[in-house]
Amino acid sequence: MDHSKISLHISRLFNKELEDVHHKVLTMGDLVGQQLKLAIKALTLSDVELAEQVISQDSQINALEIAINLECNKILAIRQPKAFDLRLLLAIIKIIHELERIGNNTKRIAEMAIKLLNNTHHVPKHDLDRMVGLVNTMLDQAIDAFSRMSIEDVPDIIGYDEKVDHEYENIVKLLITCMIDNPQNITHSLDVLTTARALERIGDHTRHICEHLVFTIKGENVRHLSQKKLIKKIKGQEHPR
Repeated sequence: MDHSKISLHISRLFNKELEDVHHKVLTMGDLVGQQLKLAIKALTLSDVELAEQVISQDSQINALEIAINLECNKILAIRQPKAFDLRLLLAIIKIIHELERIGNNTKRIAEMAIKLLNNTHHVPKHDLDRMVGLVNTMLDQAIDAFSRMSIEDVPDIIGYDEKVDHEYENIVKLLITCMIDNPQNITHSLDVLTTARALERIGDHTRHICEHLVFTIKGENVRHLSQKKLIKKIKGQEHPR
């Protein structure tokens, strides 16, 4: 973590508490990222055992969210932080919620991997490949940005999310066509659609993580801004304390 972004405190223990909670968020982020990659691998390889592993380990993500949330609230109550430190803790509470939601959608992908394996109808799983690549890149870069407390890459990550949304729209159109052409594909196509929707939601939650990071650094709420306006916001303002 960039120590220059943390206020100097009379209590060294306060600095240690902030460092500790920051590290725990990174631990949670790494776990979520690993789970996502395993779920996608299970989907790609039709690996039931791997999918079941992802499903069973979802509780670890939930436990981390509860523990980090409790620690943040304890720091808020005892230290009564201000400025950057207050924004950091508030953002962390929101970021771990986004990570937990990503974990839930990752679990859903693993569940769909099992369902899709048991269906013999044609499924255009290969059409998810572009979404998978984009979402993996987004999450990895978002966790790295939080690790460095840097918003330099945020505009690119937001741009990836817009591409994910575009890919999702294309997949929806394709699946509708599949269902119209052959009603026997309806159940199977809906399972693929559920998988695509989970990937799209992971992209959204990752975007929110970046927006919370910008709030921490800039002190500005940038949710719902376009990529162009976000770039201007990031480059056109000094860091407040």
